[in-house]
Amino acid sequence: MESIWQKTASLPAFDPLRGDKNTDVLIIGGGITGLLTAHFLKEAGVDCCVVEKGRICLGTTAHTTAKITVQHGLIYHKLVRRAGVEGAQKYLQANRQALEQYRQLCQKIHCDFEVKDNFVYTRGDRALLDKEMGALAAMGAHAEFCDTLPLPIVTDGAVKFPRQAQFHPLKFLAEIAKGLPVYEHTFVEEMRGNTAVTEQGQIHAKAVIVATHFPFINKHGSYFLKLYQHRSYVVAYQNAQSLDGMYVDDSQTGFSFRNWGDFLLLGGGGHRTGKQGGNWEEVRQFAAKHYPRAQEICYWAAQDCMSLDDIPYIGQYSARTGKLFTATGFNKWGMTGAMVAAQMLCDLVQEKGNEFADVFSPSRSIRRPQLLVNGFESITNLLSITGRRCPHLGCALKWNPAEHSWDCPCHGSRFDEQGHVLDNPANGK
Repeated sequence: MESIWQKTASLPAFDPLRGDKNTDVLIIGGGITGLLTAHFLKEAGVDCCVVEKGRICLGTTAHTTAKITVQHGLIYHKLVRRAGVEGAQKYLQANRQALEQYRQLCQKIHCDFEVKDNFVYTRGDRALLDKEMGALAAMGAHAEFCDTLPLPIVTDGAVKFPRQAQFHPLKFLAEIAKGLPVYEHTFVEEMRGNTAVTEQGQIHAKAVIVATHFPFINKHGSYFLKLYQHRSYVVAYQNAQSLDGMYVDDSQTGFSFRNWGDFLLLGGGGHRTGKQGGNWEEVRQFAAKHYPRAQEICYWAAQDCMSLDDIPYIGQYSARTGKLFTATGFNKWGMTGAMVAAQMLCDLVQEKGNEFADVFSPSRSIRRPQLLVNGFESITNLLSITGRRCPHLGCALKWNPAEHSWDCPCHGSRFDEQGHVLDNPANGK
């Protein structure tokens, strides 16, 4: 079940770490967030290293649809209501800077970078589009309303952000990783303060960045309450539709569309990890109806950490953890989220100020409706009687027949039939 990115790119290999090591900044996790952070730290002359328990970029990063956009669903009217116009503008500006950074880096890297318009559409809620356009106008953001879309489904229209981008993430990261101090097959078994314990030795650091998708240190930050995970499914088709743009439904259970070369990447079938959903079957049924001549090339699934309030958690792991940092909860928008995180974390570990730190702070209020949903799922599954429990916090695991895995509805850990960890926060191989 390789993504189209895995089938069409070659990543550099790195040796495991053997013995003890001292470094100024230890980055745990070799996905896009970890590698970009190391890239910027190296540029700043900061001693750092990245450890990855397997191979770099073959987890969440390899399964993205690789849209680079500041438009993260129809969220700006929500941000204006919660954080005011200024707070929403800060979120937008942070992501604009991330998009611009990609533009600059991709001028030197052959990674199929293309400027594309991005569209978020709805089916059944035209008022939501009007509300979003009103908020964007109040923010001074350049967006357009589109009544009709070149999609094989009826919509109520869409909000369009022009001149966004898409690329091949693994081609990009293969170049970013070259020359970075990376150690693969180096599993962090536990943290003792700012010392990481591995099978090969110990890594002593002045600062530590946890970039492991879902933070694995449970005693700080309450991420087991602040996050849940969502799965979505993608099928790449040949002889399907050619679209000049990127399209996504505002609903988590809707469909997304983008092209890469001659292929249409069709996404859908999403659901909370551990729950039932449409998975690839829903995507294939859609394609059979609307693209009857299309040929399936490959398919894969993505897993995303979802925050309580549509904003990632980037910064100090908790208010009491000093030089321990994290970046998580990208809410399906991990390309811009990772770049925002890398630039912010580079500043924070050097004790520089960052104008966006308050917006993304992991210590901000958790009083959001999603907190009750997450709490209900945890209590329900903790009390469920079952033979298989998640080693993370003891929740009941659910069998996923589509992917032949045992999945945790509480926090999204996943295991194969032999019990090996497929997705964290369960901290194992």
